Amino acid sequence: MKDPRDIIKRPVITEQSTGMMESYVYTFEVEGSANKIEIAKAVESIFEGTKVLAVNTAWVKAKKKRFGRHYGYTSKWKKAMVKLSADSTQPEFFSGM
Repeated sequence: MKDPRDIIKRPVITEQSTGMMESYVYTFEVEGSANKIEIAKAVESIFEGTKVLAVNTAWVKAKKKRFGRHYGYTSKWKKAMVKLSADSTQPEFFSGM
């Protein structure tokens, strides 16, 4: 298995993802080649005391951006919405929100 910290890159903190935290759903940017089983095991190993119930993944498309008079594209990336059980502890990263 890959290192869990290579699979989970960073948490995604947006207005929508913050609203989903009330129903125990947390959003992360993950490695593009990671599957749902690897993501679930990585979250459970990084954040002690958590139990993953479901993982939903989606690809975020690249957006066209303008740099002066030139155009380019942002990178596409994969995100995972992880649903935790109600009795699991909240990840300490999200505890201040």
